[in-house]
Amino acid sequence: MNLAMFFAILGAAIAVIVSGMGSSKGVGIASEAAGAVLSDDPSKFGKLLVLQLLPGTQGLYGLIISVMVMLNIGILGGEPVTEISMGLSYLAACLPIAIGGYFSACSQGRVCAVGVNLTAKRPEESSKAIVSASLIELYALLAFIVSFLLVINVR
Repeated sequence: MNLAMFFAILGAAIAVIVSGMGSSKGVGIASEAAGAVLSDDPSKFGKLLVLQLLPGTQGLYGLIISVMVMLNIGILGGEPVTEISMGLSYLAACLPIAIGGYFSACSQGRVCAVGVNLTAKRPEESSKAIVSASLIELYALLAFIVSFLLVINVR
């Protein structure tokens, strides 16, 4: 494997690992809060499930970017990368979703935990908790879109 491929593969790995770390942390935070509520009232499971799942999307965005890179660099298709500048370009293209995904998932997990507490006390307000958590999703989507546009334009 040449150095260019190494950098491109490193970018793909960073995209999925770092955003996945954020998602697992965020889902864990929300799930801990939900577990406490569900131990008292299991009927709230449906309302709390969305709040537990929301921080997991960032890991999926990182996976999509990682697969796109692999499709372009000869691992899952495309031509192998031979120029170091291209490998570094793929690495740089993966950073927005890696970093943005990590921080937005962690923040979203905390907001979801607060939403779980709101839903525990006032189940009719669960939609407000979901909307609040979804506001953070916007920044994960922005990071995903930037990484997506960068990956498809590496030449």
